[in-house]
Amino acid sequence: MSRLIGDYGLPKKVLFCKKCVISNQRPSSTVEFKSKKEEKKNSINFDKDQICSACRFAEIKKKIDWNKRERELKKLLNKHRKKSGYDVIVPGSGGKDSSFTSHILKTKYGMNPLTVTWSPHLYTEIGWKNFFNWSHVGGLDNMLYTPNGVLHRLLTALAFKNLLNPFQPFILGQRIIGPLMAQKFGISLIMYGENQAEYGNVISENNSPKMNNKFFSSKSTNSIKLGGLSIKEIIKRYHYKARDFTPYLPLNEKEIIKNKIEVHYLGHYKKWDPQECFYYASENTGFKPNENRTEGSYSKYSSIDDKIDTFHYYTTLIKFGIGRATYDAAQEIRNDKITREEGVSLVHKYDQEFPNKYFSDFLNYISVSESEFWQIINKFRSKHLWEFNKSSKKWKLKHQVQ
Repeated sequence: MSRLIGDYGLPKKVLFCKKCVISNQRPSSTVEFKSKKEEKKNSINFDKDQICSACRFAEIKKKIDWNKRERELKKLLNKHRKKSGYDVIVPGSGGKDSSFTSHILKTKYGMNPLTVTWSPHLYTEIGWKNFFNWSHVGGLDNMLYTPNGVLHRLLTALAFKNLLNPFQPFILGQRIIGPLMAQKFGISLIMYGENQAEYGNVISENNSPKMNNKFFSSKSTNSIKLGGLSIKEIIKRYHYKARDFTPYLPLNEKEIIKNKIEVHYLGHYKKWDPQECFYYASENTGFKPNENRTEGSYSKYSSIDDKIDTFHYYTTLIKFGIGRATYDAAQEIRNDKITREEGVSLVHKYDQEFPNKYFSDFLNYISVSESEFWQIINKFRSKHLWEFNKSSKKWKLKHQVQ
C-alpha cells in the first residue's frame, strides 16, 4: 500500500481531471485546530472516467431547481428574522463573496445582517479600500476583530515552519468569528457564501446547506493544536497564558446546539458564480479589483485583501503541486467562463510564478530570513511531485496538466 501513497497521504500516481485542470492531489478542507505535523490528507475524488467530483457537482448544479432553492432560502430567513436588531451574521473581509452575500440578504431579502471580519495578517491597499467601501458604499454594519498581533505573528510563523501553512491562523479565525459573534449577540443564523465542497471536498457535503460544526466547535479544547503545537507547548516555550488563546479556540459544541446556531452557505440556495459576485459587488458595494493580476494567477479580483494570501497558494504548490492559477482556472472552466484548453495555457503560464511583490513583508512578518525561507520550503516539497535538475539547479514539477 505504501508504494501507492505519496507525501501527505496523497495518491502517488498523479492524475488530472479531463474536464478541468485540477489534479488528484487537491486536498479536502481540514479542521485547522487539529492540524499536526505529518498529517495525512484526504484528496479530491476522481471517478472511472477521470472526472473530478467538483466537475461532477458543477453538472449537478445545472439540474437543480433554483427557484425551489430560493423558496427554501426565504423560509430559512423568515425563521430567523427578528423585529429588531441583527438577525444574521455574515463573516468576511469585504471581498466579492462576502459583499455579495451580505448586500443581497439586506436589500433583496430584507434581513439586517451584521458583517464580522477577522482581520487579515497584513492588509493590502486595495483590500483596505474594499473593506472600507463595504460599509461606506454598500451600507453594511461591520465589526472588525483584530487578534493580538504579537501572538498572531508567532502562530503564523509556527504554522509556516511546522506545517507550511502560514494562512492557518487566518482560516481558523475566519471560521470561528461568525459563530463566536452569533453566540455573543444572540443571533442563531450565520451565512457564508460558497461551500468549499464545490471545489473538491466530499461531494455529499453539497447535499447539506450547512457547514459541519466540526470546523468551528469541539467537545473539548484539550487536544487543540496551533501551528502544529499544542497550546501547552506554546505556553511553555513562549511564556503566554492560556487565556491569550481565547480567539483561536473552537466553540463548545454543546453551546452551539443549545443556542440553535446554524451556519449556512448562500451558495446552496443561489447558483454560485464568483465572476457574477464580482460584478454585483463592483456595482453595489464599491468593490474594486487589483489594477494588475495577482502573482501566480491571471485573476485580478480573488483573495486580494491580505499580503500573506499569495504565499498560502505558493505553499499549496510546493506541497500539492497546485498553485493559484490552477484553482482559478478549474473554477472558471466549471462555470463555463473559459475552455479547458485556455485553462491549461493559463496554468502553464502562471501557476509556478513566485510571489515577489510582498516577499519582504512576509519575511519580516514571520521573522524569517530568505535562506531560512527556502530551507523550509524545500523541506516540505513533495518528493513524488518535484525533482531537482542538477544542471539548471532548479526544482521542476514531474507532472503538469496537458
